[in-house]
Amino acid sequence: MSHSSNLITDDIEGYLKAHEHMGALRFITCGNEGGGKSTLVGRLLFESKLLFEDQLAAIEADSKKYGTQGGEMDFALLVDDLAAEREQGITIDVAYRFFSTEKRKFIVVDTPGHEQYTRNMVMGASTADVAILMVDARHGILTQTRRHSFLMSLMGMRHVVVAINKMDLVDYSRARFDQVVEEYRAFAKQLGLENITFIPMSALKGDNVIEHSAKMPWYHGTTLLGYLETVELDADHLQRSPFRMPVQGVNRPNLDFPGFTGMVASGVVRPGDQIRVQPSGKTSIVSRIYTLDGDLDEAVAGQSITLLLEDEIDIACGDVISGIDQPAHTADQFETTLVGMHEAPLLPGRPYLMKLGTQTVSATVTDIKYQVNVNTREHMPAKHLPLNGIGICNLSLNRVVAFDAYEDNHDTGGFILIDRMTNNTVGVGMLHFALRRSQNIHMQHVDIDKQARAWAKGQKPAVVWFTGLSGAGKSTIANLVEKKLFTHGQHTYLLDGDNVRHGLNRDLGFTDADRVENVRRVAETAKLMVDAGLIVMSAFISPFRSERQLARDLLEEGEFMEIFVDAPLDVVEARDPKGLYKKARRGELKNFTGIDSAYEAPEAPDVHLKTSEMDAEEAADAVIAALRERGMIS
Repeated sequence: MSHSSNLITDDIEGYLKAHEHMGALRFITCGNEGGGKSTLVGRLLFESKLLFEDQLAAIEADSKKYGTQGGEMDFALLVDDLAAEREQGITIDVAYRFFSTEKRKFIVVDTPGHEQYTRNMVMGASTADVAILMVDARHGILTQTRRHSFLMSLMGMRHVVVAINKMDLVDYSRARFDQVVEEYRAFAKQLGLENITFIPMSALKGDNVIEHSAKMPWYHGTTLLGYLETVELDADHLQRSPFRMPVQGVNRPNLDFPGFTGMVASGVVRPGDQIRVQPSGKTSIVSRIYTLDGDLDEAVAGQSITLLLEDEIDIACGDVISGIDQPAHTADQFETTLVGMHEAPLLPGRPYLMKLGTQTVSATVTDIKYQVNVNTREHMPAKHLPLNGIGICNLSLNRVVAFDAYEDNHDTGGFILIDRMTNNTVGVGMLHFALRRSQNIHMQHVDIDKQARAWAKGQKPAVVWFTGLSGAGKSTIANLVEKKLFTHGQHTYLLDGDNVRHGLNRDLGFTDADRVENVRRVAETAKLMVDAGLIVMSAFISPFRSERQLARDLLEEGEFMEIFVDAPLDVVEARDPKGLYKKARRGELKNFTGIDSAYEAPEAPDVHLKTSEMDAEEAADAVIAALRERGMIS
């Protein structure tokens, strides 16, 4: 079903054609629990005649069973689909609904109000044109009102409606409405929120939702639907922004058609326009704008196109094509806002995949400057970013990318972080600006390189990475391997976990975040030693697969060998050469691997040593044999 229209019965083709080219507005509803978000959305769906008769019958039945209106129609149940939501009377998931009027199509994003669902609200706001903040007229500005307002400012919402709801429960008092407006204006000024529209209403009764309410003759502003039908779409705003098109693919069916496909993220492009490809900086001129329906005289934000250029230049998937006068920025280090999206915390130093537009790069959070308390906006120190946590962080990438600040362009300034091992989305972020050091620090050329140093030593440099539980025999075996290599004239160095913590990593503890940073520093140190032409033995528990993969990825193919020194927990506890397991069992040693901190065993190690079945000498010989087999030593 759809809204009522004479065209549906008189001219169905005309009706469909009119709606084909009609703009769509995405808006979110947010605010404190019980503020009436779902009731408002349900009212809009009901008034737009979107519901079938069987749906209405089902809602009427559910209203009697689950409703909060004494058996009357409970519009909130049109949106709160989950059984848990209906039973609790709250929204716990993001719900998407569609309706339309004669003037516009609408996509409604109904977001949860609880703090533990902050990530849901952030995801819903990331693509919305308008935010409707529901405020209970009886209670005014509450903690959740402030929290969601902060999140709206964080997400760069350009249009905000403060819907002061349940006016029927305060006798439609103008004084109460004015009081809430004054209180919110003072708070919004601190956040820098602008373009705020205040509407007094009753979602349950329908006052000022679709039509003006006779019960509030003192209000002369717009109705909610009237506002939604006329507010500027983000797509219209983006068309006035500088041209950006992230390249999604290269379309080359023949030598005469080198096309570059993608969706226009912002701006307008026409044949004859000069463009710049980033991050390479190469320039050209647009010769054609091709689509399946034929060539275009211009393309605007939101259109998928193929650009053909006058010059044959190298463009890859992930590059950004910009207007030559206002190109995107380029950098590999940034200040960002990050929101934790997974139960596993986001850890500094751990390598993640970053999806920015159409490009995917390797990214590491180098520093969490502070975490923001979303209720008080207080800045708090943090070593990791938990689920729903919001932090201001520095981010480092493995290569330069093209970008815009998120406040200027959501498509080229917003990103997600993905766990390399599990493919879980662990964070969403907004780029603020490039760090100055990313522009000022460059790799210095040296005449004596790794190959020259390795040739002088007569060996192939490599890292031999020993991992396993405490007491499994890592240090003992690594020490024996180094002795054997040294005896044969190899140039080596042994990085041992305990020894490194006396100096380089003396400032680190044993939390997950500290363990990640411990291994990251060691991996970078080992890389420098490989560059010096050495064979490096590294003996660390290194409990997480992600960090061991980081160490491998820092080196060239064939320069890293993972040795899993495997001994069952009962065996290493029985050995317990340093008495650490006894302390951990007594609760005197927190975050001890194997007891109250996880160890992720290698899934496919290069060498698997079961030290409960062999002695240290046999294990060392097995490593030497593997080094010979891989050509690392002669």
